[in-house]
Amino acid sequence: MQTIITTERGYDGLVDYMYDVGMKRVLVVCGNSCSRLDVGKFLDEQVRLGKIDAMYFRDFAPNPDYASVVKGVDVFHANGCDSILAIGGGSAMDVAKCIKLYATMQQGYDYIHEPVVPNDIPFVAVPTTAGTGSEATRFAVVYYNGEKQSVTEVSCIPQAVLFDASVLDSLPPYQRKSTMMDAFCHAVESFWSVNSTDESKEYSKTAIRLILENCESYLANEPAGNKKMLEAANIAGKAINISQTTAGHAMCYKLTSLYGIAHGHAASLCVSALWPYMILHLDDCTDPRGVSYLVQMFENLAECLGAKSSEVAAKKFTNFVRALSLEKPLVHGDGDFEILKKSVNPVRLKNNPVRLDVDAIDQIYHQILGE
Repeated sequence: MQTIITTERGYDGLVDYMYDVGMKRVLVVCGNSCSRLDVGKFLDEQVRLGKIDAMYFRDFAPNPDYASVVKGVDVFHANGCDSILAIGGGSAMDVAKCIKLYATMQQGYDYIHEPVVPNDIPFVAVPTTAGTGSEATRFAVVYYNGEKQSVTEVSCIPQAVLFDASVLDSLPPYQRKSTMMDAFCHAVESFWSVNSTDESKEYSKTAIRLILENCESYLANEPAGNKKMLEAANIAGKAINISQTTAGHAMCYKLTSLYGIAHGHAASLCVSALWPYMILHLDDCTDPRGVSYLVQMFENLAECLGAKSSEVAAKKFTNFVRALSLEKPLVHGDGDFEILKKSVNPVRLKNNPVRLDVDAIDQIYHQILGE
């Protein structure tokens, strides 16, 4: 069970937890902007006063590569660290997770090709965006020789998470919208994933409800809305931790790299097109629970959105995205579609409840991009 720490007593709860679990020499994995956050300023002061013994690791970039993680492992060992505190978005979380997993493996070897051995190194996360839910999942991504590699291990999930609504105060509007949509897509895709369970669906329902109820407050940068959106992203993360994502996420990655749009923006465009497509192609069901289950599942998902039918729910989601002004990117030319349809990871498609072949993927991409 993941411990949730709040800031109702400032950051005393974080310090108390660190003392309680024996975090004596902490590797703090964070970006350069951490020192501008209240929690970063607090940690800097605690270190200056000698109340916390910490070493900072910032030597990584967005979409972190394997070499950065190796540097982090070396820093962990060279400074006698015994625990990890990650402060940041998905990149900081991924780096910290990999450092945790690799820290107990034999040094000098290629960690990424060695079997992962679970460990109980104390690990606390402070998410600074309300979107990825990475602090609740067993997944991490690192780039190795330019190729994305997925790491999966339950013991990389942080034992505790600090929800600090103030970290979202300076989030730019576009990032605010796109990260919210990442969480929304996680919840929706988890609900229809072939790996969904009763537990994951409850997480999805809760996350969707929190997003819909608090989106206006969150978009207005109100503390209450920020707090609830952090909670929603975390719960959506718990949902995909069980079920994993589906074609919506499998199809969004190349949109991000090809057009320079944010991950959540791309995911929302994919889900907007994928949802109605699947409703029209239920006979191509791949879920072992069958077509009748799939029909009922889409109806139940519609209820989560307060919609009267599956079709209305899909339209409501699309309208939600449009209201955020998350526009379709401009196509460079016909060659884009060749690139896009070849980019989809077939492993991710195994989780999708409706079969998608190359022609279907091409059709959906044309729908996404309005061509």
